[in-house]
Amino acid sequence: MTVLAHHHLLTMQLTVDYAGIKSIGQTPAGLRRIAPVTGGSFAGDRLSGTVLGGADWLINRPDGVMAIDVRLTLETQDSALIYLAYQGRFLAAPEAMRRFAKGELLEPHEYSLAMTARFECGDERYAWLNNAVVVGTGQQTPTGPVYTLFEVG
Repeated sequence: MTVLAHHHLLTMQLTVDYAGIKSIGQTPAGLRRIAPVTGGSFAGDRLSGTVLGGADWLINRPDGVMAIDVRLTLETQDSALIYLAYQGRFLAAPEAMRRFAKGELLEPHEYSLAMTARFECGDERYAWLNNAVVVGTGQQTPTGPVYTLFEVG
């Protein structure tokens, strides 16, 4: 069996304005909402800094899965700007999803939050991010998710 080569890229804490979530409403794909990301931070061996902002264009699908589609602007501690986009899903049993929808924090064993990420950067110090294959897992907190991202390969 081959082991997937990977290493920790960064850990990112997001601040989400839950009161500012806008509901587009029920669409053919499910309940569409937009959650503003107002800030946060990230840190890893090769890059660290601040989350300037963005949003999560999420959708609660008819099958009970919450699909996430997040786009953020990051600023490194040495002033490089980076675009980060990631897609993924939040899975939980129906009863746990009902509690989550009411704003309740779930226990880590009650859900799975996973994503794939893509970076874009014009600063040559971080050009390596443009070709990085990145996956991550997340954990729910009262102020927003905390993600651990890994570079594959």
